[in-house]
Amino acid sequence: MNKPIRKAAVIGSGIMGSGIAAQLANAGISCLLLDIVPQRLSDAEMAAGLTLDHPFVRNRLATSAIAGLSKTKPAPLYDNAFAERITPGNLEDHLHLIADVDWVIEVVVENLAIKQQLLAQVERHWKPGTIVSSNTSGISINAMAEGRSEEFGRHFLGTHFFNPPRYMKLLEIIPGQSTDPELVQGLSRFCEQKLGKTVVLAKDTPNFIANRIGTYGLLVTLREMAEKGYTVEEVDAVTGPAMGRPKSATFRTLDLVGLDTFLHVADNVYANVSDEAEKQVFAAPSSLKDMVSRGWLGEKSGQGFYRKIKGEKGSEILSLNLQTMEYAPQRKVTSASLEAAKLAKGAAAKTKALLGTQDRYSQLAWDVLKQVLIYSAAKLGEIADNIREIDEAMKWGFNWELGPFETWDAIGLVRTVEKMEAEGLTVPAWVKDWIAEGNTSFYKKDGGSLFQAAVGGYAPVALPPEQISLRDLKAQNRVVRSNSGASLIDLGDGVACLEFHSPNNAIGADILQMILQSMDEVRDNFEGLVIANQGRNFCVGANLMLLLMEAQDEEWDEIDDIIRLFQNTMYRLKRFEKPVIAAPHRMTLGGGVEACMPADQVIAAAETYYGLVEVGVGLIPAGGGCKELALRASQQAMLAEADLQPYINHYFQTVGTATVSSSGHDAKRLGLLKSTDRVVLNPDQLIYEAKQAVLKLAGSGYEPIPETKFRVVGSEGKAVLQLGALGMHEGGYISDHDLLIANKLAHVLAGGDVPAGTLVTEQYMLDLEREAFLSLCGEPKTQQRMQHMLSKGKPLRN
Repeated sequence: MNKPIRKAAVIGSGIMGSGIAAQLANAGISCLLLDIVPQRLSDAEMAAGLTLDHPFVRNRLATSAIAGLSKTKPAPLYDNAFAERITPGNLEDHLHLIADVDWVIEVVVENLAIKQQLLAQVERHWKPGTIVSSNTSGISINAMAEGRSEEFGRHFLGTHFFNPPRYMKLLEIIPGQSTDPELVQGLSRFCEQKLGKTVVLAKDTPNFIANRIGTYGLLVTLREMAEKGYTVEEVDAVTGPAMGRPKSATFRTLDLVGLDTFLHVADNVYANVSDEAEKQVFAAPSSLKDMVSRGWLGEKSGQGFYRKIKGEKGSEILSLNLQTMEYAPQRKVTSASLEAAKLAKGAAAKTKALLGTQDRYSQLAWDVLKQVLIYSAAKLGEIADNIREIDEAMKWGFNWELGPFETWDAIGLVRTVEKMEAEGLTVPAWVKDWIAEGNTSFYKKDGGSLFQAAVGGYAPVALPPEQISLRDLKAQNRVVRSNSGASLIDLGDGVACLEFHSPNNAIGADILQMILQSMDEVRDNFEGLVIANQGRNFCVGANLMLLLMEAQDEEWDEIDDIIRLFQNTMYRLKRFEKPVIAAPHRMTLGGGVEACMPADQVIAAAETYYGLVEVGVGLIPAGGGCKELALRASQQAMLAEADLQPYINHYFQTVGTATVSSSGHDAKRLGLLKSTDRVVLNPDQLIYEAKQAVLKLAGSGYEPIPETKFRVVGSEGKAVLQLGALGMHEGGYISDHDLLIANKLAHVLAGGDVPAGTLVTEQYMLDLEREAFLSLCGEPKTQQRMQHMLSKGKPLRN
């Protein structure tokens, strides 16, 4: 692949096609979205006097799909404005436009004949060198390419995106027998770097990797359930987080996928494999056929294995009894093995605990797991060339925390193989040979490098240079300083990384002390600092439990000291003489945002949910958040030569409603990220990109940001903000306590009771923040909100 991909065409505007087009638009790629021409007018079109020849009618399917992107939940677009990058069209009038694109993606119905017919049309307009791929979940790529020219075949392959394309990280790339290997390599790298995908290379076999093994596992589970008499809720209790799998487990997953869709996927394997034993596993269970015939397809039809009803006590979810085909209230499922798994930390420990406590549910877990592990090993070489491809496919396609071979290592390879054989199961010969050679695991770590089982011994797992693992660096003794809350890690090339690792990465005194110590270390020995971690979330805010305890004990001086330490640390970080880059991801809330604000630049993951949410616990931002937004508003107004009040109004509303961005791009729209901040689609490359940004700043003669005074709206602007809050209160939208918080927030963002246009210092604004924060900590209703958040995990409206 010699040229970059800047323009694409997606053919098929259904849920999957429009979702792929949206992800291309998210990546900044202009996209043509094509579909068939409607055969009849809609009622609205008839009422408007349109005809079938009208361009609006002819493009209706694609146009409607694009319009629907802003209404779909979860949102396919990082920012609704990105829909402008997608141009609607139809196959009769606009197919010739594919001659001007770099990549054509076919996303029509899963029917081989229809796909072949469409590809023949595509080739008539195809420009040599353009990539053409089919988004199929299991149809043969080679069969699709039959009848196409040799040159077309070299540029044709399968690209199996998982739904929804924005959120599902897996992309299976399936080369055909004629596909140019360089094109495969180039497209894989593009999809990893620009689309944020984890790419696995699959063989052209039925259902490829993830759907082949995932479907097998679901069918095996259904068979064990039928034979042993387990209930729907029992199976889901075992096959969810207790096994390192998603909360949707087995039956919620099937309801989400759609039972008709699942049967189609299973039938595809049944019809295309020759081994009779394997064929029987993929034979659709009669219970599933019965449910589909009744129209019980899962979530899209309102009922499947689960059904939500509204009763006197609100909504209730019922589960299906497959013996009677009737719904009944769910029963709580518990046992020694499930409780042991719940107490264990991490997927490996949970699975070992689940299997290690012998009871009925432990047996179900083993009976399912042993078959999936053996099947995965048996398919090596047929569906993928190495175990890593299979593990990655299952982790990112089905959201398993551990792939099959990682799971096997976790529960003990040698011991479990002995147990399988003792139970009469046939373990693939290559696994037994591997153990006979003296190996006790499929993977091994050596000096931070990962190796996987391969012919002739362990082979290194090649990771892209853009993928930096903090865990691996720590294994290589690259920790410079550390305490209970954070560590400073040497990234190499003169750049250090400050990693939070407190519970939930909540900011307390330990993290603040490590920030100060890190500045001392970086000042003497490094070029600059990255603030990043690879936890589930970047940071959920300050240590709320500590604040609540101090407030309940009326230790106001202690709270004042905590806030002063936070403010002073952030202020020093902002004025630090070496470049600082913050790299947040996923949940970045409250103090987490305030820890990013002092950085010279924020490089955020696309999936970053960013917001100052303190009002949800009865407080206001006091770690510099209000000060930074007031400063930012002043700078924006000055740059635009505009009135300052609208900018302050915007931030007052954003903070006052505890608005959290739906993406990194949405955080820029909200003004929580600056226009100079960047968004990276692949979270695995986030720390690498932040490191490069540090080096760029350091190499250009970095100078710290000087402090300057800035304008505030003062008492007049404060009155405007408070009037708006009063209107919300009188309209019944906010409570008395909400109004109190809003008035405190207005006082701080406006710069207090000074005249409009007064120039203030950052320290002046920090003092206002701290005073307001302390006064709110003393409010009983704020303490109630804090307690409720800690115990229930959601805001209290009081």
